[in-house]
Amino acid sequence: MPRTVQSVLYVRLPVWKIYPGGVIYVADFIHKQRPDVRQELLDMALVPPSRRMAVLRQRIEALKPDVVAFSWRNMQTFGPHPENDALDVVMNFDHSPNPMRRIKAAWDAVGIIWDYAASRWRNFGYMRLVRKLMPDTRIVVGGTAVSIFGKYVARKCPTDTVVVVGEGEEAMLAVVDGFDKPAGHHYYKDSQGQVVHRPAEENFDLARLTAVDFAYVESIFPEFRDYLDGYIGVHTKRGCPFQCHFCLYNKIEGARQRFRDPAEVAKEVEALNKVYGVKYIWFTDAQFCSTLRSTHHVEAILDEMMARAVKVNWTGYLRLNHLNAEIARKMLKSGLISIDLSFTGTQDIIDSLTLGYDLDQQMEAFNLFKEAGHTDQQIKLYMPLNAPGETPATLLATIDRIKELYRMFGRDNVLPFIFFIGIQPNTPVEKRLLSEGYLKPGYDPLTLNPFVIKKLLYNPDPLGKMIAQAYLEAMDTHSPNSDYIGRATMEILEKRLRRPGGETELLPAL
Repeated sequence: MPRTVQSVLYVRLPVWKIYPGGVIYVADFIHKQRPDVRQELLDMALVPPSRRMAVLRQRIEALKPDVVAFSWRNMQTFGPHPENDALDVVMNFDHSPNPMRRIKAAWDAVGIIWDYAASRWRNFGYMRLVRKLMPDTRIVVGGTAVSIFGKYVARKCPTDTVVVVGEGEEAMLAVVDGFDKPAGHHYYKDSQGQVVHRPAEENFDLARLTAVDFAYVESIFPEFRDYLDGYIGVHTKRGCPFQCHFCLYNKIEGARQRFRDPAEVAKEVEALNKVYGVKYIWFTDAQFCSTLRSTHHVEAILDEMMARAVKVNWTGYLRLNHLNAEIARKMLKSGLISIDLSFTGTQDIIDSLTLGYDLDQQMEAFNLFKEAGHTDQQIKLYMPLNAPGETPATLLATIDRIKELYRMFGRDNVLPFIFFIGIQPNTPVEKRLLSEGYLKPGYDPLTLNPFVIKKLLYNPDPLGKMIAQAYLEAMDTHSPNSDYIGRATMEILEKRLRRPGGETELLPAL
């Protein structure tokens, strides 16, 4: 491995077409710190599958990079995404009354599992190709999948590989500088195949992240323009102080919130909008506003965007704990296109999942949006149905709260999205389910066993069956528009729960 790195090839491993914001931030940061290092970015999502290995080989042979850095987004089989829908498959397999649909679901499940197994095999194959072609090149692997399963990835990687967990800037800078002083949270597989772990000891100073130099990004990644007609991800802070039972953000990014300069964030959005014509921004923070301090930070960003006359539609995951009338007004005025948030209709479930907010306070915040001039902005409710502690009574309470929002904003503007908790390793919900016997000690979170995978998409009976059957009925009797399906599913559930004996039929026989 050369002591001085002169070139880096970033490879975004295959995924559905979604803006590669994480690797772009890292490449931009490295360029600003070490401008003499030549960088290129290859996005496999934009390469036909049959051509990927050949294109990677060509880029390696042309650049002869000292470092090849892979970005890996997805690894777990149960995660629904635009290229497959594990949720539909599981619901049909377990609960469809139509035998043919259950058979088809079983076949689809085999296909999903095969695709994921083959994807993992191919991704490690890309790394092996690098080692074969460039024996002295150092390999780096990062991304969201790696942040959750870093130890597993490190065992499978070629030798002399740095596996980065969470933030990549400090680790990548250390690699570029020769890796004599390793930095950042990572695993390292040395030349002898031994894996050593460096835990997180510090958090990256986000004040060092200035607005992305998109002209430079385009020079190393001409395909950047292929993404400009959709949502472009911009992040404003990292870290999350909350302890939600199913989430790993506070482990990956740390519990302490750190903030970018609001002027730099607005400058970045302005460049995207005025230079590249971008109309849609997704703020990629764990939550765009959550704590009191972060809400003030959001307000400063909105002020900067409006002062620069930026004309975009924006959204991100919101918490409404500290919203006030003025910030609600500024959100709407600056281009808020939808209010996206986790939603459940009872404080009991909020507390059970340690979501860390007050339901009445959240409902009052909705009123603030209405009073601030809400027109047709969508209210997107991401509902962790049938989470541990869910009962018929809590489910009915959620339905009642949704109906309040229908009355407040208009039924067509409120979009209930049904999802189930995906059980991630080392989360409180995983520990709870292990202690309750739902999961077996020593289970493999990356298993390809379909019966374990189903359990990791948490939707147990008796409520699980009722929810699934309502969902399938909605799919059969309504337009296959997921927004509308969510509303229809909740209406069917309400009818079943409110009919005589609807709740008691879910109780186990004595």
